[in-house]
Amino acid sequence: MSMNGRALVLGASGGIGGETARQLVAEGWQVHALSRRATSMPAIPGITWVPGDAMSPDAVRRAAAGCRLILHAVNPPGYRNWHQLVLPMMDATIAAAHATGATILLPGTIYNYGSDACPILTETSPQHPDTAKGAIRAEMERRLQRAADGGVRSIVLRAGDFFGPRPGNNWFSQCLVQPGRPVRRVIHPGRPGIGHQWTYLPDMAATFLRLVAIRDRLPAFTTLHMAGHWDPDGTAMTTAIARAAGRPVRIRRLPWRMLGLAAPFVPLIRNLREMRHLWQMPIRMSNDRLLALIGVEPHTPLDEAVRRTLTGLGCLPPAQTSQPG
Repeated sequence: MSMNGRALVLGASGGIGGETARQLVAEGWQVHALSRRATSMPAIPGITWVPGDAMSPDAVRRAAAGCRLILHAVNPPGYRNWHQLVLPMMDATIAAAHATGATILLPGTIYNYGSDACPILTETSPQHPDTAKGAIRAEMERRLQRAADGGVRSIVLRAGDFFGPRPGNNWFSQCLVQPGRPVRRVIHPGRPGIGHQWTYLPDMAATFLRLVAIRDRLPAFTTLHMAGHWDPDGTAMTTAIARAAGRPVRIRRLPWRMLGLAAPFVPLIRNLREMRHLWQMPIRMSNDRLLALIGVEPHTPLDEAVRRTLTGLGCLPPAQTSQPG
């Protein structure tokens, strides 16, 4: 395929950053990936690692020189220091986009919505987050919206809980299963009978690419929702994991009360516990606006997506992953 230009990926070692970087390469993009550990990162065909810190406006601006896209998929590992790091990183990306004319791509979540917006979320649902993390997410989007007045273009693609073949800050790899170990049990955070929305990261990356192809026709600040995989009663994901494992799997509920004892001392647990309300009510995103733009949302069947995820996490041997039909 012909080259489509250069893209900068912030967070290329993570889930959505890594998936989108690889798909951009497959579509003919030159991909630069900013990392403080650039010299020690594994070689990936088509991806050039650039040394730098996403907290540094100068480093991001230099890395973005000549880029037409900036994927902002960087997060503090383990949910640490969100208050000190997340918004300055967003500001650095906005400044780089303003200097270069690049379009910003931001993977969004449901965290910036409060219980008053549920159960069906649209792009115009009110954002009154119930948590500190959700408030930061909402502020990230407000800063992008304000930047649009200064000529900065951005696309925010919101989706349900992430899962995919690479570990990351998500419930699947940090709670449901243990990466690197065979699946013998699944720890499920939800209440029985409560629906939940999931998003397979390669599908999200593919959706970003379809939006990139039509970005010149979109408003300067565009927000869209994915449907992903809807689990109507909280059992579809756990049974798919059991089918992929090929053996009986114990399903255990997450001991939320016990987590409260460790929350003051462990940032990861504290932040997971803060999101408890998202598992206590059905929350579903409407993708009508997305479908009106791209026709069909990229969608990998759940069993295939789960098999590929477990294989990538080291929970299944590669031979157990089948090719999609």
